[in-house]
Amino acid sequence: MDVALVEWSQKLEFGLPMIDSQHKQLFDLAATFAGNGDQIRVMKTLVMLCDYVKVHFRAEEEMLAALDYPDLDAHKLLHAEFKGLLLKLLESARQMTLDEIANEVQYLIYGWFSNHILQVDVAYVPWVRSQTLHNQG
Repeated sequence: MDVALVEWSQKLEFGLPMIDSQHKQLFDLAATFAGNGDQIRVMKTLVMLCDYVKVHFRAEEEMLAALDYPDLDAHKLLHAEFKGLLLKLLESARQMTLDEIANEVQYLIYGWFSNHILQVDVAYVPWVRSQTLHNQG
């Protein structure tokens, strides 16, 4: 997939505090891969990133399921694709240099994930807002 690399900014925020906070946390974790580090720290951080992605995707999917989001199945497939890419990186990371791991993580978060936010997640925001308002009324 040809993606543009995007760093965290307010244009990635939707005004949904839990989702915005989790998205930013993933970018913050990705940023820790830049600079110097040792193999153990990098591997631990990579595992933390994988774990946090699972937490975020589960929370997002549960929110969308509770609001009967019509495109939830397609959204889950994209989440599964990303988790697969992260798992593949985790499995091959031991044979990679620290720079290669950092580059791959930055591609996944600043590339794939940021594009997912801007092109896919943005599509559910009107639904979430309308359902939330509907459920309050």
